Amino acid sequence: MPDGDGVHRATSALRTALAGKPMARFDAPCLVGPAPRAGRVVERVENHGKHIEIVWDDNMVLHTNLRLNGSWHVYRQAEPWRKPYQQMRVAIEVADWVAVCFNAAVTETYRIPDKRRHPGMGRLGPDLCESNTDPSVAVNLLLSHKVGADQLGEVLLDQRVVRGLGNLYRSEVLWATELSPFARIDSLTERDAIRLINAATTMLRANMQRAECAASVAGKGGLAVYGRNGQRCQRCGETIDCRPFGQHGRMLYWCRGCQQHHDPHQEMQTENMPIDPHPAAQAYLAGLPWNRNVS
Repeated sequence: MPDGDGVHRATSALRTALAGKPMARFDAPCLVGPAPRAGRVVERVENHGKHIEIVWDDNMVLHTNLRLNGSWHVYRQAEPWRKPYQQMRVAIEVADWVAVCFNAAVTETYRIPDKRRHPGMGRLGPDLCESNTDPSVAVNLLLSHKVGADQLGEVLLDQRVVRGLGNLYRSEVLWATELSPFARIDSLTERDAIRLINAATTMLRANMQRAECAASVAGKGGLAVYGRNGQRCQRCGETIDCRPFGQHGRMLYWCRGCQQHHDPHQEMQTENMPIDPHPAAQAYLAGLPWNRNVS
């Protein structure tokens, strides 16, 4: 899944290349809906989470949902594409630029003012990448999540709660705040939620202008846990673990050693039985069916 800062950078590039310019050509082999007409001027480009919308002056809107594998690229005329043509879902050509969308899950058009009737859009949470977003709104939505038993690592990817966090930042922010990804939402305190959202906001906005992501609150720069399974945690020295997690089986990275705050596995082990302190024994016991919290 593209993270929030990457989507915002792509949106900015599209806006620079397309806004205010008449369209010369439009190609979308899998488009659902009418195609925008050549000669129409692109008025604006917006994003709502992983949804990117391009709006023309006749109120035609192209909606693309990037989901896990989608991306937008901007090329100069005659510049070779970095992905094969077969993965192209949309190509928009203006005088000097070609904007190409690859592997989007949804490519469709609709007309304003029917956006509220658009299926699946719903009510979205605040976007932490935007400078005018009040983080306290996300704090309240997190604490008032309707299912208190839901796990924190899964709720952070729910765009009805907060936008901007993808799989990478989910892992990094949880590590930075020492919160367990398996914590129940109803176990969080207001202080926990404020620390979490503030760390996410700081990290996302710090990476808006960078070509590569860095967990700036991690201390040594770079990424603290994401993609580092089997390596030592730079904070406590424990081995970083990973597993498919949540409804869609996204790979979660975390440190068993220092991300124990509100961890139901640790609480159960402490209350019910002593265990072998060796990390391999802890990993084995945590993975047993009666100890595993299935999402």
